[in-house]
Amino acid sequence: MGSGHGRHDRAARIFIWNRREWATVLASYARANDWAGVPAGLTHPLRVAVVSSRTPTHQSAVVGASLRSRLVPTLRLDATSPATEIVADLNAFQPRLLVGYASALKLLAAEQRAGRLRISPQSVVSASEVLSEHAAAAMRSAWGSAPFDVYAATETASIASPCVFHNSHIYEDLVIVEPVDQAGLPVPPGTIGARILVTVLFSRTLPLIRYEMSDSVGIDGRGCPCGRSFALLTGIEGRVEDVLMLPGITGEVSIHPNVFHNVLDDATIAGWQVIQEPASLRVLLAGLAPSASVEQVRAGVEAALESAGVVGTDLDVQVVGAVERTALGKAPLVRGLRKRP
Repeated sequence: MGSGHGRHDRAARIFIWNRREWATVLASYARANDWAGVPAGLTHPLRVAVVSSRTPTHQSAVVGASLRSRLVPTLRLDATSPATEIVADLNAFQPRLLVGYASALKLLAAEQRAGRLRISPQSVVSASEVLSEHAAAAMRSAWGSAPFDVYAATETASIASPCVFHNSHIYEDLVIVEPVDQAGLPVPPGTIGARILVTVLFSRTLPLIRYEMSDSVGIDGRGCPCGRSFALLTGIEGRVEDVLMLPGITGEVSIHPNVFHNVLDDATIAGWQVIQEPASLRVLLAGLAPSASVEQVRAGVEAALESAGVVGTDLDVQVVGAVERTALGKAPLVRGLRKRP
């Protein structure tokens, strides 16, 4: 369940499925739960809480509504709602499976550690945003097990998901994934591509053949203790849109989100966000860790950018109650300069 590892909401696009195809979409998300070792059945209903978007045009909202039944009692929560409301609803519902945006789950992990959220999910599934190692560690600390990171998109449904050994397998019976470089050429196995080309094998109503998505992922070999023969996904590093282009001494410098992860992950309680303005960067800190200060964060980011060759970019570091979310409730870690129409 959950969809779209895309870091940015796109312009309105409509993807059409017939009933048989939609059944395959639903089955792809059910497979993710099965591979993660979370069973459901007549004598063992799966109580699922989904913290993402309730916008009807977002696939996670439609999937959640479609799967809701006696076998899968589902609580759908909007990631843009106040944290107090989400916590209260989850405490009352007590899900066996918790699914959500990585940013929302990181915030809920902080609420769990603080004692305000009191749930014991059998499994936690992150979707729709890049799951950083720091966020995964926070969830592991809160709920006692590593989260499962499901890779999916509205255009394709599930693309890959982890088995119980936390190796992510590509759904090669449903989709062909081709990582390519900037020139559109295939990258070597294990190499992170600049984008991917996807072909949806079960879509006939709206065929997608080598459809371009700007996700940066890698594919490397096969073989897993779980016994599945599907190819392994080696990494999801976000989208091209997540990479900032900032002024340098000899021209523009590309700054990968990892530059900010290394400084900001340990400095905040409930997440961070970097927003590019015409001549500056706004750094939003959702709560400040006890060992951190605004001055330390500013100095750390300045040093990291200087090491990367960036010059002439001012920093505005702010402590906020929550990071900014899109209309679909996503909280992109890095938001590039908005282009004028």
